[in-house]
Amino acid sequence: MKKIGWLIIAILLLLAACGTEKGYVTVDIDEVQQLQDDGAIVLDVREVDEFAEGHIIGAINAPLSELKNGERSVLDEKQSYIVICRSGSRSIVASELLIKEGYDLVNVSEGMSSWTGEVEY
Repeated sequence: MKKIGWLIIAILLLLAACGTEKGYVTVDIDEVQQLQDDGAIVLDVREVDEFAEGHIIGAINAPLSELKNGERSVLDEKQSYIVICRSGSRSIVASELLIKEGYDLVNVSEGMSSWTGEVEY
């Protein structure tokens, strides 16, 4: 029985370490609303035309292409962000870039293609 207990603890520690290996946490899309309620802002890193086609209410747009070029005018270093894109790939790149600069963020594992909540245009 003791071996099973230690095995469970080891697995839990390993899973916890995997979540922050790159310096940020990745969350499921169903956690976005609660994070918004807690004060985080959705940072949509899709291109401007994709954002205009519909985005999470209250989201701000900072296209990954602009973030890669050093554009940060819409960001506040004191704010927490929920980074999202269309499918989850660009948000990983953006999260890796911004976490190195000290931004407080979580990455969304899915993207807007999985969002079932309300959108604004």
